Amino acid sequence: MPRRAKIADPQRIQVYHVLSKAGRESRFWKAVAEEILKQRRRRRTVNVIHLSRSTNPNDSVVVPGKVLGTGAIGHPITLGTYSCSSVALKKIENAGGKVLAIEEMAKRNPSGKGLKILG
Repeated sequence: MPRRAKIADPQRIQVYHVLSKAGRESRFWKAVAEEILKQRRRRRTVNVIHLSRSTNPNDSVVVPGKVLGTGAIGHPITLGTYSCSSVALKKIENAGGKVLAIEEMAKRNPSGKGLKILG
């Protein structure tokens, strides 16, 4: 049986516990919680241009990894993410969107309905 690596980041552990608690009600949040536990090189990274191409105005999206600032976005979205670069944050907010912590997104939408996982 392969050994599982220890997680040294206490913030990731806390996020995992919040999402796994929300995952009792919704399979969506359970899947996101499992993505959070992945190793750094296997975690999802998404550029702003990918968000722009994959979403419509006023969509709600979850990225269980990091959002980077390459590209532009021309419509507002609500984004729940584990980590976001400062350039990506500015671009999304300038387009009229909101960036939330992934735990906050789980509290606002405990069922996970109407959300997409990108990455």
